[in-house]
Amino acid sequence: MNSIKLTQYSHGAGCGCKISPAVLDTILHSDLVKSQFPNLLVGNESKDDAAVFDLGDGTCVISTTDFFMPIVDDPFTFGSIASVNAISDIYAMGGSPLMAVAILGWPINKIPAEVAKQVLEGSRHVCAEAGIPLAGGHSIDSPEPIFGLAVTGIVRKVNLKKNSTATEGNLLYLTKPIGVGMITTALKRGLALPEDFEEAVQVMSRLNDLGKDLGMLDYVRALTDVTGFGLLGHLVEVCEGSDLSAQIEYAKIPMLKNISHYASKMIYPDNTMRNWSSYQSKVIGIGAESLLTLCDPQTSGGLLVCVDATQASSFESFAKQKGYVLEPFGKLIKRSEPLITIQ
Repeated sequence: MNSIKLTQYSHGAGCGCKISPAVLDTILHSDLVKSQFPNLLVGNESKDDAAVFDLGDGTCVISTTDFFMPIVDDPFTFGSIASVNAISDIYAMGGSPLMAVAILGWPINKIPAEVAKQVLEGSRHVCAEAGIPLAGGHSIDSPEPIFGLAVTGIVRKVNLKKNSTATEGNLLYLTKPIGVGMITTALKRGLALPEDFEEAVQVMSRLNDLGKDLGMLDYVRALTDVTGFGLLGHLVEVCEGSDLSAQIEYAKIPMLKNISHYASKMIYPDNTMRNWSSYQSKVIGIGAESLLTLCDPQTSGGLLVCVDATQASSFESFAKQKGYVLEPFGKLIKRSEPLITIQ
C-alpha cells in the first residue's frame, strides 16, 4: 500500500476539480417556477457555503456536502483533509457540526480496499477532533477515488453568518495562508519541496472551528471559506452578494512561505485559469504572480472574515486568544467598477 500514489489515479486534485464559477452558473440556472420555502434562510441563490433551515425556535439546521479526488498520496491524510474541508462549511456559517456521513467512490479493481479503509480512518480521526460521529455513508465503484462528507450542523439564528451581509468599510481578514493548490500540483509533478508540502498539509488539516466562535461576534458582518474558486472568486461572491466592491493589498495577503518559488516556475493547477476566465472582467490590478496565487483553488482553505473596522482591535485580540495572528489585507467600499482592485 505504501507504493500507491493516490494522486496518480485522478485527473484533478482536491477542490481543484471543482467546476468553474461560470460553468456552475449555467448548470444552476433553472426556468422552472421556484418553489417557496419560507423557513429556508439560505439556499443556492446567494452562493453561500451551506443550506440553512429555520426550525422556528431560534435555532437553524445547517446542511452541506463536499467531496473531491485525492489532493495527497497518503490515504489517511486524504481522508483527513477531505473531512476538514467538508466540515468547514458548517463553521463558515457560524455554526457547530452535529454529525457527518461519508461519500466514497472507489476504483475497486485498481486500488485495494485496505487503502479505502485508511481514507475512512483519516475521516474518523477528524470527526473525533470536531466532536462529531461519522454516522454512516454511501459508497460506489467509480473510475477514480473520491471522498468527502455530508455534514449536518446547528446554529442559533442570531449567530448565523452569511457571505452576503458585509457592509461598507468592513476590513477583510483571512485565517489561513493561500497557495495549497500550487504546492499540491508541484507534488503531483514531483517538484514539491518536502518542507513546503508539509506546510501545505498542516494548513489543510487544520479545522476552521474558529467559525463557531465568530458566529457569536456581532461585529463579524459576513463570513465564508476560501476553497476551489480561489480567494478572488470567493471575494467576488461576497462583493456581489453584499452589493459592494473591494480594495485589497497583495503584499498583506497571507501566503505559504515559499509560494513565489512555484509561481516563478509557472506551477499551478488547471483550474487556476478556469477560475480567472470566470471573473477576470471584475478585477483590476492583477499581475503575473498574483494571478496564480489569488486564483489558486484552495482545498480546505481558511475563513474570509468581514469585520466592522471600528472593532478591528477587538477582533484581532479575540483571534490571538484563539491562536491566530491576523491583520487585514483589504477593505470593502461602495459598489463601483471594477468590483475588486488589487494594489
